[in-house]
Amino acid sequence: MLTSQDIEFFVSLAQSKSLAATARKLNVTPPSVSQRLQALEQKLNVTLVKRGSRATSLTVEGEILLQKGLAVLQQIVLLEDNIIEEKQAISGKLRIVAPIGYGAERVAPLVAEFKQMYPLTQVELMLSDTPSWSHRDPPDILIYIGQLKDSSLTRIVLSKNQRLLLASPSYLQHQAAINCPTDLINHKCIALQENNDDVTLWKFTHKKTGALKSIRIAAALTCNLGSVVKEWAINGHGIIQRSQWNVVNELKNNKLQVILPEYALPTADIVALVSSNRNSRPAKVNCFIDFLKAHLAEKS
Repeated sequence: MLTSQDIEFFVSLAQSKSLAATARKLNVTPPSVSQRLQALEQKLNVTLVKRGSRATSLTVEGEILLQKGLAVLQQIVLLEDNIIEEKQAISGKLRIVAPIGYGAERVAPLVAEFKQMYPLTQVELMLSDTPSWSHRDPPDILIYIGQLKDSSLTRIVLSKNQRLLLASPSYLQHQAAINCPTDLINHKCIALQENNDDVTLWKFTHKKTGALKSIRIAAALTCNLGSVVKEWAINGHGIIQRSQWNVVNELKNNKLQVILPEYALPTADIVALVSSNRNSRPAKVNCFIDFLKAHLAEKS
């Protein structure tokens, strides 16, 4: 009979590049990993892993065991949560993936505060300029800004957010007037490379008429860090699109001004992406999502 220890072992193996890497992760010898894998394959009477000289890959049966096994392990965690005290349920490892800029400025301080409130948790925050969901090694929560790409994930809005078209007063003072999106073709535009999006196709919706307009800009500057893009704009190097949360102070201090306010850019709500509904999630995940929603709403 397959045991939870068998599943945990195979998940560790599947998430490693080689048997040697699995051995290092489990702090055992490579031969013991190979022997345990052989025993598991004999128990199931299937081949789970294709052995290569430098790396391993999963067979079809191995992929099934990985995906189903991850679901079983999650159910075990959920069962443990349901049979211990409410406070004790908020414990264990919590893995979060978030965008670099938003994650560092807004999420990281809340992670530290959450850890203080629930000392039995171990929170791992991974920041990326292209945050994405890994089905092989999934996080508990993926914090995302913008349009949802994977419809199989559950989307929870943490904070409303909109994109703005912006430039510095110094730039606008010395450039031709911008009365409609088409005028941007003759201006210096700055692109933020994020989420593997088409960053030079800027889309606009007229707020009154609902008319849609898309403009293909020629990016004078491009970067994958929002802080760099914003600084370029503040220094008068061109026009940017940025999330409202990121430019509150710059708008207040008149370092940046909104352009074409009669047009709306695509929405960019701050969302949490998870793999299951609330009743199927561990208590620690639901608790952290509720904590984020309460605190991020205060700052929106």
